[in-house]
Amino acid sequence: MPIYQYCCDDCGPFSELAPISEYADPKCCPSCGAQAPRAIAAPRLAVMDSSARQAYQTNERSAHEPKKSSHGHGPGCGCCGGSSKKINSGTLYRPDGSKSFPAKRPWMISH
Repeated sequence: MPIYQYCCDDCGPFSELAPISEYADPKCCPSCGAQAPRAIAAPRLAVMDSSARQAYQTNERSAHEPKKSSHGHGPGCGCCGGSSKKINSGTLYRPDGSKSFPAKRPWMISH
């Protein structure tokens, strides 16, 4: 059931659960009991953190126009930075197959 916003003339705004079939019906104010009409609430995009807002903008931008490589290479080609494998990652590989991260986090156990 969705939560709808209502606005009482005397007490101010309040929110209440209501079935979708009753979306246009006024509700009784919980404080004074008067009939309050439904108020249209805008989405709270202004209080969204910047990284989430940027992710939404990127998703909207790429939905109809995917980003293409200017070189024409396929995904993961390595020369364009599309590869997720890092060449100089700072990982130390030992002859026995174990690895360590001397410059990274010395408290982490390798697996």
